[in-house]
Amino acid sequence: MKMFTFWRSLASFRVRIALNLKNLLVEYVFVDIDANGQRQDSYRDVNPQMVLPALIDGEGAALFQSIAILEYLDETHPQPPLLPADPRGRARVRGIAMMIACDAHPLLTPRVRQYLGNELKVDDSRRLAWSRHWTSETLKALEARLSSDKETGAFCHGDAPTMADICLAGHVAGAAMMQLDLAPYPTVKRIVTTAMAIPAFAKAHPLAQPDTPEAMRPKPA
Repeated sequence: MKMFTFWRSLASFRVRIALNLKNLLVEYVFVDIDANGQRQDSYRDVNPQMVLPALIDGEGAALFQSIAILEYLDETHPQPPLLPADPRGRARVRGIAMMIACDAHPLLTPRVRQYLGNELKVDDSRRLAWSRHWTSETLKALEARLSSDKETGAFCHGDAPTMADICLAGHVAGAAMMQLDLAPYPTVKRIVTTAMAIPAFAKAHPLAQPDTPEAMRPKPA
């Protein structure tokens, strides 16, 4: 199994968590988005969309799009499950995951920020304001959902991590990079703190990857 990844890619973060939870061996191939590595022919041949992540498992073309990859991993390696057993629970978990992966994250990707800057001439401060706005809007919606639903437990759905927690961890990691305060979102903060105490989540964090720049790594206390 081979995964194309980048330390700062939140979609890649999701898949790394799932691979860790399922204790799967994987070879990581690092694609430097900051150096436009995703636009090189070598990666374009893997994923013509030129986005991360991509996963190769055996024969056949690479798998793409993080949510599809998560579902594939759950179907091929069922333990531990990333989705609840009941249809309604699966729909709720998928819904929470899609709030992040399908609604929020597409507005925050490097290619969107590059278009805002290069084509629309939006300066750095306004691009950051854009990212902070959409990240905060999603945090508000997530807090409202998670704090009011009886299905919320130690995690987004019950007391075991699911696809929803995987996506939530990525969204909060992005919020931290933007230095957003999580105090207004206590349920979100509690769930992510619980999730990040699990080694499979912690080892997948953007700041703990082999290709993480040294300057970005947490300094020992």
